[in-house]
Amino acid sequence: MKLLIATDAWRPQVNGVVRTLERTGEQLARFGVEVAMLSPSDFRTWPLPTYPEIRLARALPKTIAAAAAASRPDAVHIATEGPIGFAVRRWCLATGRPFTTSFHTRFPEYLSARAPVPERLTYALLRRFHNAGRATMVATESLRRELAARRFEHIVPWTRGVDSELFRPRESTLDLPRPIFLFVGRVAVEKNIGAFLALDLPGSKVVVGDGPALPALKAAHPEAHFLGMRTGEVLAEAYAGADVFVFPSRTDTFGIVLLEALAAGVPVAAYPVPGPADVIGGSGVGVLDEDLRLAALAALSIPRDKCRAFALARSWEASARQFLDNVVTANALESGPSAERVAKVAAR
Repeated sequence: MKLLIATDAWRPQVNGVVRTLERTGEQLARFGVEVAMLSPSDFRTWPLPTYPEIRLARALPKTIAAAAAASRPDAVHIATEGPIGFAVRRWCLATGRPFTTSFHTRFPEYLSARAPVPERLTYALLRRFHNAGRATMVATESLRRELAARRFEHIVPWTRGVDSELFRPRESTLDLPRPIFLFVGRVAVEKNIGAFLALDLPGSKVVVGDGPALPALKAAHPEAHFLGMRTGEVLAEAYAGADVFVFPSRTDTFGIVLLEALAAGVPVAAYPVPGPADVIGGSGVGVLDEDLRLAALAALSIPRDKCRAFALARSWEASARQFLDNVVTANALESGPSAERVAKVAAR
């Protein structure tokens, strides 16, 4: 089975969407699926305004469509609503090819925070984009209900996982006053990092990540420790060295960083909003409260081994299997060689 995944989010970006697609592709290969990623790395690119680290494909829709057709896929998944996503969607509709999509990011909220664009208009565009597919995959039940209320159709679940071998308890490399409160993620306005840094907390506040809001936050909070972008083992060491992971975002649709912190044995403090509420719920591995300071202090008493045990039950293998089941179901009405190859993979 050949699966084409079309995405506008790809390396060198470091975010939850890219990590999800990377881990999913690795697991699908183990299932016997041949995955082709159609990404900005296949074309000339230009920087997204206000996010220069995000590179968008600078290519005509017909050029992108030709690249998609050249992969001769049995199934197509469109991961993002960017130039590549729109071009592949158009190609699929023009050729009568079924496809699935995924809703990763609250672009309407992010856009309205930067420009006077009403959220309802952006959601209308996204609804038209996704409803043309056979299924729209979402990471949480809260997001499913929200999109359904906005008249999105054919919504199916696709949860996330964590690399529990990389993210694990280990000796701390953070030589800072305790307790250490940590944030990991893109340093941008939508992450609400300022709410975390403004908290009156003992010990140290640490931010790992890069982004357009970094200079302003450094200037406003000179007492905080900004470690820049970290990946791999160095990132895992930063997680393990913290006492509490603080997640101030109110707009993330999931938050893979939550699972990474928990896998390292670090409890979570967050607002009681979709995303953290779906991932953590009443599990006892974090504290959700509108008073984020109270949540951060209360999380200090949560046993680290309880956090680790919670994360071990969330694997990328299970996530990829759910993704593949969605793709197979979406293509079930088709006939011919492609459908037969999809069916064989589903039967394994």
